[in-house]
Amino acid sequence: MNRRNHLIASAAVAAAFSSPFAASVALAQDSGQPIRLIVPYAPGGPIDVTARALAERVRESLGTVIIDNKGGAGGNIGADAIAKAAPDGLTIGIAATATHAVNPWLYSKMPYDSAKDFAAITQMVRVPNVLVINAAKAEQLKIHTVADLIAYAKANPAKLNYGSGGNGSAGHLAGEMFKQRAGIFALHIPYRGANPAQLALLAGEVDFNIDNLAAAAPNIRAGKLKALAVTSLDASASLPGVPPLSATFKGFSIDTWWGLVAPAATPKPIIDKLNKAFVAALNAPETKTRFGALLAEPVPTTPQQFDSFMATERAKYQQVVKASGAKVD
Repeated sequence: MNRRNHLIASAAVAAAFSSPFAASVALAQDSGQPIRLIVPYAPGGPIDVTARALAERVRESLGTVIIDNKGGAGGNIGADAIAKAAPDGLTIGIAATATHAVNPWLYSKMPYDSAKDFAAITQMVRVPNVLVINAAKAEQLKIHTVADLIAYAKANPAKLNYGSGGNGSAGHLAGEMFKQRAGIFALHIPYRGANPAQLALLAGEVDFNIDNLAAAAPNIRAGKLKALAVTSLDASASLPGVPPLSATFKGFSIDTWWGLVAPAATPKPIIDKLNKAFVAALNAPETKTRFGALLAEPVPTTPQQFDSFMATERAKYQQVVKASGAKVD
């Protein structure tokens, strides 16, 4: 190799190793510096559990991934931390239904732009919500199907109520969407979180909820709650015999989902590397089994597919939030 070619080759190598992509790979894998995965919710919930499961599975391909829980403000605090992190591949995080589809329309002021401040990596999970009624109340009122619930509500105006984890929560918005499509009235009673709302349903303080399937399933199996329908477009294999609401109201779909994102300026080679590692982890049989225990379906996608999906969800929830009248100042 002559001197000129040698200098060109050396410059190319130097440029490659000075790029953000090469730097992030070196830091994460060679020097042992970990990747930080921000979960914008408290430890212990389904989002946190699935994030930790994936962090374990990508250890060989990406190095150590540390979970950083940053809850608060409906997920906005953690999502903002992702948006404002250095775009070097060493900080990524969770984008969820609330943080990237609901909150932009629910909060009067947002610290980040859900459409512009993030680079999609892959969707992770889809979990159906489920319309549930207190089993004892169902027997008392002879409500065994969605049609029964609607008929009772129309025959007994202003007698039904439903609970949710708070104004603007997934349960609240799904409940308002159901009421609108069914042409019924039921008083919304907000609680401070999904768990208190479920306890209120079990205690008979409210008549029905639309809850996350993963959270409601144990009490459905125990016979304490009766599942009338799931809110996904299709029936769930986890609840045989329970129809989707789309069978009653065409196109009704309001699932819970989450996925992985990075700061917006993260270079494409980094996004591609992260996507490859996490998609492989999501496709692993062990992951499907582990997520299945949470009644969560792995949904590996390309970055472009997840970005397009989030845009569609934002547009959908803009209408749902507006119709509900929910607002957080």
